Amino acid sequence: MSDARRIVVKVGSSSLTTAAGGLDADRVDALVDVLAKQRGGGVKEIVLVSSGAIAAGLAPLGLTRRPKDLARQQAAASVGQGLLVARYTASFARYGVRVGQVLLTSDDMARRAHHRNASRTLDQLLAMGSFPIVNENDTVATDEIRFGDNDRLAALVAHLVHADLLVLLSDVDGLYDGDPAKPGSSRIAEVRGPADIAHVKIGSAGKAGVGTGGMVTKVEAASIAAAAGIPVVLTSATHAADALAARDTGTYFHRTGRRSADRLLWLQHASTPQGAITLDDGAVRAVVERRTSLLPAGIAAVEGEFGAGDPVELRDERGRAVARGLVNFDAKEIPQLIGRSTRELARELGPAYEREVVHRDDLVILQA
Repeated sequence: MSDARRIVVKVGSSSLTTAAGGLDADRVDALVDVLAKQRGGGVKEIVLVSSGAIAAGLAPLGLTRRPKDLARQQAAASVGQGLLVARYTASFARYGVRVGQVLLTSDDMARRAHHRNASRTLDQLLAMGSFPIVNENDTVATDEIRFGDNDRLAALVAHLVHADLLVLLSDVDGLYDGDPAKPGSSRIAEVRGPADIAHVKIGSAGKAGVGTGGMVTKVEAASIAAAAGIPVVLTSATHAADALAARDTGTYFHRTGRRSADRLLWLQHASTPQGAITLDDGAVRAVVERRTSLLPAGIAAVEGEFGAGDPVELRDERGRAVARGLVNFDAKEIPQLIGRSTRELARELGPAYEREVVHRDDLVILQA
C-alpha cells in the first residue's frame, strides 16, 4: 500500500450529502483536504470516483428522498451534477488544483472506441496535473446502460487507469462479521479470497435513502478489483487519510488474480448483453476450453435485436451462459450464417463474411 503511486478513491453519496439531500460543504472540504495533501508534490496520482449528483439535486428540486422513477432521477442528476463539480472545483482551488470532470455510462465502456477515449482522457488529465473526478452520467443513462452503483464503476476505473490501489470510502469503517451497530460484531481486517467472507451476511443500502449501494456493492467491487490484480481498502470517509497513508484501517482485500486486457474486464462487468447466440456442443468446447473465436458453423440459434459491435451472451443448448462477446454482425444477418463455413459464406456473400462472428480477443468466458 505504501508503494502505491496511482490510486483510485471512491466516495459515496452518504459521505458527501445530508440525509435530506444537498451537499454538505464541510464534508466535501474535509475529503478534498485529504486528497490534495496526499497528492502534494506529484508523488501520488489520484482519481476520484464520486457519487452524489442525484443526492445533491434532491433539495433544490424539493425532493425529500431519492426518486424511484428514472425520469426524476435524471432530472435530479442534471441539477446536482453541476452543483457537485462546482463544489469540488471551489474546494480544490484552495490548493491551486484544477478539476476535470469525466462522466461515463457502461455503454461507453463496452465499446472499443469509447473505452480508448476514456483511457486517454484520464491519462492526459493526470499528466497535465488536473484532478479527474469520475461519475456515472446519470443524466442520460438508462436502466440498460447503467453501472447501477459507483462502487463497480470505481473498480473498473481502477483497472482502466492501471491503478496500484483502490480505496472505497463509505459511512462504515470496514467490513464486519455481523451488524456493526450491534455488540459482538468484529471488523474483518483482511480478506485473502471469497472463502474468508463466505459466512458473512452483507447488508444493502443504508437508511439515508440517497445512495444505491451498500456493503454488497462494495464487496462486489472489491472482488472485481482484486481479481484484476488491484488491492482494495474499504473504510469510512473519516479514515481516508489513514487509508491513503497506508496505516491500519478498514478491511484490506488482497489481490486474487492478475491484470487482464482492459476491455475484457469492462465487457464482463460493465456490459449488458443485447441478445444471445446459442452454440452447439462442439462450439462450446472450442470457445470455452480451447479459447477459440466463434465461427458461423458453430451457431445453433440467435435471439434479440442487436447491431455489430454490441455485447451478446453466448449460451450452450441448455440455455446456460458460457461466455460474453462483442459480435461482428447484426442480429438480422446471423440466421443466414448459421451452420455454414466462412469460406462458403465468402463465396456466396462476399469477402466481408469470411470472418468470426465473435473474435476471441473480444470474448470473455463466464463458465469454464
